[in-house]
Amino acid sequence: MNVLQKGEFKRGYKRLHENQLVAVNEAIEKILANPGIGEQKKGDLARFRAYKFPVMDQMYLLAYVWDEAENSLTLCAFGPHENFYRSLKK
Repeated sequence: MNVLQKGEFKRGYKRLHENQLVAVNEAIEKILANPGIGEQKKGDLARFRAYKFPVMDQMYLLAYVWDEAENSLTLCAFGPHENFYRSLKK
């Protein structure tokens, strides 16, 4: 399986603290084990799936695109819920 990362995901991933990295890596492993685990979005964001996971005391979302035909997973963005979908549309 090919795992790709968008620029926004890479930039955010670099800024994480060690305890946050553990939570994000666990979420990525769960998505790799079952790509359909995330909620399929609707409307403008229909191509994305979003997986919710806890980071310390806050819920984070990880947006990704699963292409079954190419067997590839593209990690697009992650962060807290506040303004998450607004930034994802851009």
